[in-house]
Amino acid sequence: MNKFGFLLHPLSTADVARKYPIAQYIPVSIVEAILTRMSSQFLGHISDLRSDTGASADGCFVGVPATPRQFTEWPVERSYERILQGVDMAARWGAKLVGLGAFTAVVGDKGRTIADRARVAITTGNTYTVYSAVEGAMEAARRMGIDPASACVAILGATGSIGRASALLVAREVGALALVGRRPDALEVVADEVQQETGHRPQVYTDVAEGIREAQIIVAVTSAIEAIIQPDHVRRGAVVCDVARPRNASRALVDERDDVLVIDGGAVAVPGEGFDFGFNFGFPPGLAYACMAETMILALEGRYEAYSIGPDIHLEQVREMGQLAQKHGFRLAGFRCMERTISDEDIARKRDVAARRT
Repeated sequence: MNKFGFLLHPLSTADVARKYPIAQYIPVSIVEAILTRMSSQFLGHISDLRSDTGASADGCFVGVPATPRQFTEWPVERSYERILQGVDMAARWGAKLVGLGAFTAVVGDKGRTIADRARVAITTGNTYTVYSAVEGAMEAARRMGIDPASACVAILGATGSIGRASALLVAREVGALALVGRRPDALEVVADEVQQETGHRPQVYTDVAEGIREAQIIVAVTSAIEAIIQPDHVRRGAVVCDVARPRNASRALVDERDDVLVIDGGAVAVPGEGFDFGFNFGFPPGLAYACMAETMILALEGRYEAYSIGPDIHLEQVREMGQLAQKHGFRLAGFRCMERTISDEDIARKRDVAARRT
């Protein structure tokens, strides 16, 4: 039997309250202190996830008790120890491959050390995250009346593994490209790669507001622990695909800009109508994070190998993962924003508002 595991962790103390409602009444510092003393725990498992090919897999989900802030502030070895505890729990259950979710995939060297130390195969899921994010952003743009081939696209977090691969993936398909990140030297390295790939050099920015101001399509993939895209940063009629967890887009952007379409990136539909994962991680039945889906796809393929590891994601892998997803019946989900479904009427309304303000 194909078996996989996947690690999740609370993105904020509000996520802790999903399982322990009393946490909503406790100060954040105390909740985080309690998490420090907790061990990894099983959140749930699934049986007989079935591919369109007829292949099947079982999976378990392990909660790692740490918030993004804790992962950021702890010494890296302490974070590795906490993550490996979760990996070992999944391995004892029988998983042959374990996917790293959210900040467990970011800490240190983006899964490489975890893969070296673990007794099972490891993936971060970043490859399918890239593919699904770009696919979703381009489709959302078309629905907003934007032609990607002539649009300006900004990659926010362009020096990270997901941002770099996203930039390379879209570079030939869009009108102009802007790379936004904190480190000028790293931005220039990515810009060099894009230029080698396309013959055109993208603009680079270290200031978020300046870098995304003219973009019609924004793909946000930074590891910031606070929202960094504010209402006055985004041009009229733009699409923001927010892949980051915690989110890069602020709640104010969603609430105040009725002419801007903000979508959650990295959400995909798994094969089988309304497949139920058995616990609440913020999605309705049948939907999964793309990084989670990559772990499932590799298990369904029987490929127990380190796949999306380290800072460099290769375009060949991105395209292969897109093909494997299609083969097994994984597909782009309907659009969502901050755990709410976005209807066709919602998109049409935003498109009309943007057009009226032209």
